[in-house]
Amino acid sequence: MKTAVIGYPRIGSNRELKFATERYLKGQIEQSELLQIAQNLRKEHWVEQDNQKIDYISSNDFSFYDNVLDTAYLLNIIPKRYQELQLNSLDQYFAMARGYQGENGDVKALAMKKWFNTNYHYLVPEVDDQVEISLNGTKIFDEFQEALDLGIKTKPVIVGPYTLMKLLRFTGTLTYQDILDDLINGYLEVIKKLRNLGASWIEVDEPALVFDLSDKDIILFKEIYTKILDNKGSVKILLQTYFGDIRDCYQTVLNLDFDGIGLDFIEGKENLTLLDRYGFDQNKILFAGVVNGKNIWKNEYEKTVSLIEKIKNNVNKIVLNTSCSLIHVPYTIENERNLEQIYKNNFSFAQEKLKELFQLKVIMRIGKGHSYYVDNLAFFKEPNNRTNEAVQARIAALKKEDFIRLPEFEVRRQIQKEKFKLPILPTTTIGSFPQTKEVRANRRAYRNGDIDEQTYAEFNHQMIKEWIKYQEEIDLDVLVHGEFERNDMVEYFGENLDGYLFTENGWVQSYGTRCVKPPVIWGDISRVRPLTVDYAVYTQALTKKPVKGMLTGPVTMLNWSFPRIDISLAETTLQLALAIKDEVLDLEDHGIKIIQIDEAALREKLPLRKRDWQSEYLDWAIPAYRLVHSSVQADTQIHSHMCYSEFDDIIQAIEDMDSDVISFEASRSDLTLIDTLNRVNFKTEIGPGVYDIHSPRIPSVEELERVLTSMLEKLSASKLWINPDCGLKTRAYPETLASLKNMVEATKNIRTKLQ
Repeated sequence: MKTAVIGYPRIGSNRELKFATERYLKGQIEQSELLQIAQNLRKEHWVEQDNQKIDYISSNDFSFYDNVLDTAYLLNIIPKRYQELQLNSLDQYFAMARGYQGENGDVKALAMKKWFNTNYHYLVPEVDDQVEISLNGTKIFDEFQEALDLGIKTKPVIVGPYTLMKLLRFTGTLTYQDILDDLINGYLEVIKKLRNLGASWIEVDEPALVFDLSDKDIILFKEIYTKILDNKGSVKILLQTYFGDIRDCYQTVLNLDFDGIGLDFIEGKENLTLLDRYGFDQNKILFAGVVNGKNIWKNEYEKTVSLIEKIKNNVNKIVLNTSCSLIHVPYTIENERNLEQIYKNNFSFAQEKLKELFQLKVIMRIGKGHSYYVDNLAFFKEPNNRTNEAVQARIAALKKEDFIRLPEFEVRRQIQKEKFKLPILPTTTIGSFPQTKEVRANRRAYRNGDIDEQTYAEFNHQMIKEWIKYQEEIDLDVLVHGEFERNDMVEYFGENLDGYLFTENGWVQSYGTRCVKPPVIWGDISRVRPLTVDYAVYTQALTKKPVKGMLTGPVTMLNWSFPRIDISLAETTLQLALAIKDEVLDLEDHGIKIIQIDEAALREKLPLRKRDWQSEYLDWAIPAYRLVHSSVQADTQIHSHMCYSEFDDIIQAIEDMDSDVISFEASRSDLTLIDTLNRVNFKTEIGPGVYDIHSPRIPSVEELERVLTSMLEKLSASKLWINPDCGLKTRAYPETLASLKNMVEATKNIRTKLQ
């Protein structure tokens, strides 16, 4: 058997790519330096995989921002507005990812959405009527040659044409049929050039095959690949799928002339059954995803070897593979200097998964008597008690009425309007304000023991005072404290809950230069101390305007952590819900009457097949959220926030959360969500984001007035809130101040017109 890796983390072991890219975007380094750092990282990552004896190493899995954007750019799917900026190729690429505001023009970024069921975000490629699909740039070829010059022959990887087609957003009159032939020809040109460079294998990633497929989808897939495979020449094509199984098209895939087929045996729950039922073409190679690319737990060889043996019943040629790209896990456990060894022994990050692949290969060659297998078996036989009896008893005592809030929504709504007396189109923000280097330094000094708690808190109090003063000056209606004490919306809460573990350098890319450090759920969860009460009470005392208490919801806490695998996700989420419920009631007791419970990641673990949505996810995720706020008083207003996902098809589930107000990301999607809300008669008050906070550009008052006018053409002013897309922690001071000031001014202008 041989081994393969679908993709490797590109940010570097210490986030070198993030910092270099940010310096470049700020004009602090030249493009040549950024390109050199990127090349050094690619070399480091290829050599590491080669040293671990990985047989099929990927190239072109590197990206400055996103692989979907890379693929669109390679094929010249570049909207006219970016071409008109007359920027160099890299800056044009970044303009598509982040927007651009400068002497060459003013454009928004492409839309951004979640990548399947992960917390990674991709840029949505946009097809306008001026598109001319052709090869544009040389990235995929250059990187293959780079590795070859190191003596490493890689398999170049590219987002496949079917998945790309499914992700495209058509903004003009063209349809997929209008561009299909050109798209296929573009891929054939890529294949031809790679073949001429000496590539033996090319990996085309087609994760969209794990969705529910219609007959039309299967016909499209077959049409695309019949043409490609008939003209691929001598190069071998690996069709790689992940995040699920391909039950709807397995036989179609099998009958096409692929040289290798990659199947996920971790999340692809039907893939083994498909092998048993339909067999496998023995002339093809199966790239079997048996090492989990999404979790951080040590591989249990007894289970994995048993799985491989079952696969071998139907397949002769097997390559041991990761289940998906390793960009979804941290770089290496070796960077964890402060984590106790007893915990580290349980973890496997990207670098460690390379070792697992190698060891599994050795075990399958030599047998279960090898020390790799024997030692692993002994490790998993050791007891590992993570149970808290008090938490278990509390879960067992839950009743149906614990998940229902009374009085009903319309009654609460009137009570809250009378209490808060907010103007029409109330303005607010989503929560955080810029996390400057001074804010981060204060937090770091406290964490390292360089300053005491009083000094740390005094700095945060001063920041809160300044931002409360600013919010009052521009006349925001509902204020926030800015979250200067919080490193991350999940990690901060986890640090104050029993049952969590935290890494020092367990960074994972979320999008572009944005990296997150998901905490680890180790045992049963409970609240051991107040999480946010002190800062919320302090802030409310500074102003007569209402201040929102800011919390992270249980589903997002689950989805943005590395969860346990010894109990169900549903049970873990209930534990989190009870802990956050305690905080909600504590805030309410201390006079905080508007409380935002963010569920930014609600959709993230939604099964990719609709038939599984209710039974495998929504039936426990939505009740867990309701449990958090079901006991508050009628005059306490509950907000939630969601961002960068497709919500249209789960709107009813969102309504069932029974919040009083929900804010959504909307600016990058041209407010299309509002049409869906109207279609289902969405009763909850809503705050569609009026400008994009992931871009440094500052929207003008006139632009924002146009956005608000468009909203009011579709929504009643009585249920509309005005806010940015998301929290503002990643933005700089000047753009934050200017954008919020313009937002409030535009809102006041529209109020005057309405009156």
